[in-house]
Amino acid sequence: MTLYGWIELTLLCGTLLLLTKPLGLYLIQVLDAEGKTPLDPVLGPVERLLYKVLRVDPKREQNWKSYTMAVLAVSLMSCLATYGVLRMQDHLPLNPQGMGAVSPDLAFNTAISFTTNTNWQSYGGESTMSYFSQMVALVLQNFFSAAVGIAVAAALIRSLARASASTLGNFWVDFVRINLYLLLPLSFVLAIFLVSQGMIQNFKPYDTAQLTEPFTIQVPRKDAAGKPVKNAKGDPVMEDQKVETQSIVQGPMASQVAIKMLGTNGGGYVNANAAHPYENPTPLSNFVQMLSFLAISSALVYTFGHKVRNRRHGWAVWAVMMIVLLAGVLTVWSSESQANPRLTALGVDPADGNLEGKEVRFGLLNSSFFAAGTTATSCGAVNTMHDSLSPLGGLVCLVNIHFGEIIFGGVGSGLYGMITFILVSVFLFGLMAGRTPEYLGKKIESFDVKMCALAVLVTPMLILGFTAWASVSRWGTDGLNNSGPHGLGEILYAYSSAAGNNGSAFAGLTTNTPWYNVTMGLAMLFGRFLVIVPVMALAGSLVQKKIAPASAGTFPVSGGTFIFLLLGTIVIIGALTFFPVWSLGPIAEHFIQHGSDKLF
Repeated sequence: MTLYGWIELTLLCGTLLLLTKPLGLYLIQVLDAEGKTPLDPVLGPVERLLYKVLRVDPKREQNWKSYTMAVLAVSLMSCLATYGVLRMQDHLPLNPQGMGAVSPDLAFNTAISFTTNTNWQSYGGESTMSYFSQMVALVLQNFFSAAVGIAVAAALIRSLARASASTLGNFWVDFVRINLYLLLPLSFVLAIFLVSQGMIQNFKPYDTAQLTEPFTIQVPRKDAAGKPVKNAKGDPVMEDQKVETQSIVQGPMASQVAIKMLGTNGGGYVNANAAHPYENPTPLSNFVQMLSFLAISSALVYTFGHKVRNRRHGWAVWAVMMIVLLAGVLTVWSSESQANPRLTALGVDPADGNLEGKEVRFGLLNSSFFAAGTTATSCGAVNTMHDSLSPLGGLVCLVNIHFGEIIFGGVGSGLYGMITFILVSVFLFGLMAGRTPEYLGKKIESFDVKMCALAVLVTPMLILGFTAWASVSRWGTDGLNNSGPHGLGEILYAYSSAAGNNGSAFAGLTTNTPWYNVTMGLAMLFGRFLVIVPVMALAGSLVQKKIAPASAGTFPVSGGTFIFLLLGTIVIIGALTFFPVWSLGPIAEHFIQHGSDKLF
């Protein structure tokens, strides 16, 4: 933990704070159907044309049921379109490497993954996806899924800002304006910047480089039909293969990376994601990418405070998010700065800290901030291999996801997830104080609490249920490369990432199998939409309520008491739900790594 690291951490947090208000004010203009933005002279005609094509009346608003049906409809259609593109990839253009069609189970998993803003990848992008699939199927989903999340958050904000109403806006208007005025312009600017840093953006076939030091590897022998040859025991027969060349990936990378970060999508163009020198060429590109996956989620909190006419409350919520984010970053940084005793025994200098799996160009602070930030949001991009983090560093990534990724969270999803926690906190305080709970002048009643409880409990049920199933099933354990607590941690992380719509991975688990592709696809699907539906039902209930004026008995939603109560609610719910499995996984691994094997 060096002085330069502290300076960079301060610069990151300070820059994020400076961006929050101006971007939040711009979001207010974007989310207002009649709002004017600086881009109106150029994009206004395009917006009106899109309404005509979609046959949308921009002045006609929707109730929560119609709004939700529109969310589900656009998600379903885009998911089916993505699946179709992946299955027909070998017959579509922009495929200079001749990539074959994606298998049915992998296409199912990937289509759901990108539709739900998870962007989990059971494949290596450079070895599986054509340029057409990357640009049309995956990049479009990056825009669409991000816009859906922001739109749902906008609907919930309106439900708290309005009184005695029945409508929450028009989803199609929100969807068009978010893409047109927010995501597209920001992505264009960021893509140009990334190209200036050395990121590729072309349609060239892959290059081939001759190795100066050829080497030999062992690969499974295949018969004339291309099937692996097995011995009498059923194990694959291996043979030597000399490697003399290296394939250098090409393609439209910058355009995908820009929206992958801004939309907290995280799906990498290549398998190594943001650790690859093409996807993350310089320390400056790394710095900007970390800011970009936090920027919109941070700005939405300011937008929320402004729209409900309580900016102090907005900043209090922002402070809670920043406190938990910094706690995670500092824990990971401190843990990764400590030597791994097993590596030290092999002669590694303990002063270097835990550099296993790190991109040395970025160092420990950048690796730690990226790991904590990408799991605190729903981004899932990585510039270090989480499987190589220390047990406590890996635990922080799990904790961030298990808290619901509300620590700024995904674009939109982080805010509406945090609001459900706020309502639970207000309800608990009301029970303790013996009075009817209110939030921003609106009474919180039994239906509202039930919807919050459903939204909060869906993800833990999916994570723990699928993890338990996989950990006692042959199909689950066959994919493990590690046993013991770390093996359990790999399965737990996979389903946490899927159900939490994160997309990062411990990477020591083979998941490109029919069982994992299907079960993780279902976890991603339910983890996204079984949260969105109750959140929208909650919005439908709140928008109808009257706003009562504040009184002496009104619970303050800003200041230290509120921040403490909200932090306590988040930690208690997360700890009570997941502490047993944390103890069996990363916590047990930590003690074992430090020589406490006999305890387990």
